[in-house]
Amino acid sequence: MFKRILVPLDGSKLAECVLPHVGSIASGCGVQEVVFLSVAEPFHPPTERGAYSDQGTIDRIDADSKSAAASYLSQLVKRTRYDGVSVKSEIITGTPAESIADYATKNSIDLIAIATHGRSGISHWAWGSVADRVLRSACVPVLMVRAPGCVPGI
Repeated sequence: MFKRILVPLDGSKLAECVLPHVGSIASGCGVQEVVFLSVAEPFHPPTERGAYSDQGTIDRIDADSKSAAASYLSQLVKRTRYDGVSVKSEIITGTPAESIADYATKNSIDLIAIATHGRSGISHWAWGSVADRVLRSACVPVLMVRAPGCVPGI
């Protein structure tokens, strides 16, 4: 049923709480490939003139962000093994939720597995949620895994 699973990761331990679930699905569903995805958001400097006003500085900040993501994903791929499943990583640039949904559509992904903070109420409204936006914008099934320590609420 699920041949290709997309796992969006931001480098946090919270995001990695989805990995055991991905492992269970990969071992029981004939998964062929798991893709760890990091979305590097382009740096947008403040509008007033300052330290970030030249394009060279902005480009270095963006390059450093991609380099950190590549290093993180490389280490994660090295330590992650699912029997008979290819594990790879990708880094793309853009707005996280929209980029994740777009990647899934363009790359024949069968399932997106993503962690969520499990916020509710005013904190959810104020901070928003990449996972919720992925759920609303993706055209493939989305497995949302709540972080350990989540407190139920409305």
